[in-house]
Amino acid sequence: MISRNNWLVVLTLTLTTLLCLSVNGQQQKPVSQMSQHQMDEMNKRGDKHMGFDHLKTTHHFLLATDGGSIQVEANDLKDTESRDQIRRHLRHIAMMFSEGNFDVPMLIHEKTPPGSETMKQLKGAIDYQFNETERGASIKISTNDAQALKAIHEFLKFQIVEHKTGAPLEVKP
Repeated sequence: MISRNNWLVVLTLTLTTLLCLSVNGQQQKPVSQMSQHQMDEMNKRGDKHMGFDHLKTTHHFLLATDGGSIQVEANDLKDTESRDQIRRHLRHIAMMFSEGNFDVPMLIHEKTPPGSETMKQLKGAIDYQFNETERGASIKISTNDAQALKAIHEFLKFQIVEHKTGAPLEVKP
């Protein structure tokens, strides 16, 4: 028979082990190291270089097995001004990225986004497909090249973390 003290020790060790396994099994998500002031400054630069108010829109950066996508939508269906500004901006970005030009993300973030240098080098292996949506637009980014795919995912993960979108940092099948 186990004494009360021994039973408490066994229970404590069991609970501690389960807690450790639970924490270790959880996926760790990178957290943006930006202060609120830095985030506000990035958003001001974004509003300037994108041509629309980030408070009136929602960004999505999504990973896919062949690349991923950038989606921007006006929050209000009746906000056709933001919708049209989004469409102009993303049409322009799709053209720039296809030419290997990543100046706008560098200006917004004040640093070179991970993956963008490789995306420049492998621009011929990456397809950027612009599409209008009801409230804005999207760019589907795709490739068959493993190195380009890794770079696309690095770039999109950086955007997810920097913009704090909460999107998954892993490809969902």
